[in-house]
Amino acid sequence: MSIDRLISEIKSKIDSVETGVKSQEVGTVVEAADGIAKISGLSECLASELLEFENGEFGIALNLEADTVGAIIFGNFKDIKEGDSVKRTERVLEVPVGEGVMGRIVDPLMNPIDGKGPIKADKNMYIERKAPGVMSREGVNQPLQTGIKAIDALTPVGRGQRELIIGDRQTGKTTVAIDAILNQKGKDIKCVYVAIAQKKSKIAKIVKTLEEAGAMEYTTVVLSGSSDSAALSYLAPYTGAAICEYFMDKSQDTLVIYDDLSKHAVAYREISLLLRRPPGREAYPGDVFYLHSRLLERACRRNKKHKGGSMTALPIIETQAGDLSAYIPTNVISITDGQIFLDTGLFNKGIRPAIDAGLSVSRVGGNAQIKSMKKISGKVKLELAQFRELESFAQFASDLDADTKAKLDRGARITEALKQGQNKPIDASLQGAWIYFVTNGHADKLELSAIGATEQAFYKFLTASKKDLLKDMEVDWDEKIQKELDKAIKEFQSVHARS
Repeated sequence: MSIDRLISEIKSKIDSVETGVKSQEVGTVVEAADGIAKISGLSECLASELLEFENGEFGIALNLEADTVGAIIFGNFKDIKEGDSVKRTERVLEVPVGEGVMGRIVDPLMNPIDGKGPIKADKNMYIERKAPGVMSREGVNQPLQTGIKAIDALTPVGRGQRELIIGDRQTGKTTVAIDAILNQKGKDIKCVYVAIAQKKSKIAKIVKTLEEAGAMEYTTVVLSGSSDSAALSYLAPYTGAAICEYFMDKSQDTLVIYDDLSKHAVAYREISLLLRRPPGREAYPGDVFYLHSRLLERACRRNKKHKGGSMTALPIIETQAGDLSAYIPTNVISITDGQIFLDTGLFNKGIRPAIDAGLSVSRVGGNAQIKSMKKISGKVKLELAQFRELESFAQFASDLDADTKAKLDRGARITEALKQGQNKPIDASLQGAWIYFVTNGHADKLELSAIGATEQAFYKFLTASKKDLLKDMEVDWDEKIQKELDKAIKEFQSVHARS
């Protein structure tokens, strides 16, 4: 062996020896209070990097300033004091996800809080992830049925869509979202309900409703309680999105509810003001639009070349006195593909769900409806909008012409026909048959008080004796199916008249 070769082998052996010594940047807490820490000595720290404090708690670096790093702290921040050491982890926050998360209640760090033991995770997912690009997306043309007549007929939701649910406090926003989850039973859609700064008693009732309906089998609840820190409320929706992305990467369809993003923006404002970021409009930081856009842009339907699957997002926003032009509502309206507006006036009149047909819109429209519903529901929105306008004028008129009176009567019956009980989703084919019944004048001679009972009797009749017709309506709509439905309605009316 030559001397040169021997020297090169010795050098390579020396280079491959691990001494066990690693360099690690360690900083010091300069200031700690209200879930925020200012740290000096972390000159190489990166934005959104995970930091480990001396007491074992973790935090995320949000502010990178000339001399200090501003970080939010998860968990118990009261034990963190000035002078404590802080270590860089050189990684961003990720959470454990897997099939085992279904049916569980977790906090935003994916710690189980339902008393059912540890969660079996398949992998870790970053809570922040770049949204799929345009070339990997596919058009939204598959319906995601909510089971709510007023939505599936007027403002349909498609798989991969972002449809905002907006309205004042106590107008039924959460009920609409929970009904959408209940309606996914047997449809192979994984659901995630993200509760942001919500009362735990309220979430306990929601979980009970989901369990009683058998919906918790395919649902995960991510809970940040009203008594939890602003940091956890800030993280919660991103954790929900990460869970959905795990299943989307497996080519599955998912549904995520963010309840609600108003509280999420408030939590972020609190964090930002504590970190002394400059306040902007309504004291929100300048990047509050980016906060929600980077979250909601992750919802999409991917094409088969990029694994397929979809994430449908139903964010909720709470308005003050129905003001859609406020800062956060306008931000989220501009990011989403439409909105379902719940009106306090309609709610107080007993019209539930209190969906305002004039202010609600779906930018996907008929592409997110089955063929029969698309054909049947075409004129419902127009008739409802006309009815609302005529109704406001008619109260001042002493006598009305026959045409106006007929429109008012038809509008009143459509409004009554679209009413629906809480947590009682309805199959799409049954919805379509009932709307066809009403819009074609078959309910015109009924008393308003009798419409609800007639609807239930009609559903029972169809499910008992017209199953084949309902199956055909789920996949197609043509002249033959229309004639079959007309025949079924006549048969029902003769049976119903005798009873």
